Amino acid sequence: MSIKFVQLLLLFLVAPIFYIISFAQDSDEKYVQFSGIVVTGDSITPVPFTNIVIKSTWRGTVADYFGYFSFVARKLDTIIFSSMGFKKIEFIIPDSITADRYSLIQVLPSDTILLPQTVIYPWPSREDFKEAFLTFDVPDDDYERARKNIEGSKIREMAAAMPMDGSMNYKYSMQQYQDKLYYIGQTQPISILNPFAWAQFIKAWKEGKFKRKKD
Repeated sequence: MSIKFVQLLLLFLVAPIFYIISFAQDSDEKYVQFSGIVVTGDSITPVPFTNIVIKSTWRGTVADYFGYFSFVARKLDTIIFSSMGFKKIEFIIPDSITADRYSLIQVLPSDTILLPQTVIYPWPSREDFKEAFLTFDVPDDDYERARKNIEGSKIREMAAAMPMDGSMNYKYSMQQYQDKLYYIGQTQPISILNPFAWAQFIKAWKEGKFKRKKD
């Protein structure tokens, strides 16, 4: 085996190794850990769940609830930041980075969308509504029932039979508690003008609690 053949064989074996090492070093220098946070332009608050992608490959990530993101990208990649209600922003990673990490605080300006005013009418015009309202046929039984419900005697009867709600019971109990604290050591006045006492008296009288029981 000649010396020239051995040299050629070594050249073919060693050259790919140097090429792989140089390519790996070159690739390592191009990739960076791209991290940062996305905030609003007016209040500097985080923008959660912002879409962050690389324009050339459409690879990327989504920011978390606090607007933080981190993924691997290359130098000179165009990064697109987009979120609902904000304007789309593009950022180019500089190629002058010497470290393998790059941090960014990206500000997204608000994108206000003004919709045209929409007015909804139940009828084509006011005149059509007036005509339909005047010609509306109300059944006699419903009209008579409504007329009886708004009579003064009927309203008074319903008011007298209506029990006290939670608010009235609370006010009544608080009033009694305050009276006890106010009249400690002295005789309490007769509550003849107390509306709560009268309401309980009328209710008890209608329920027949004052009737004399038979032996």
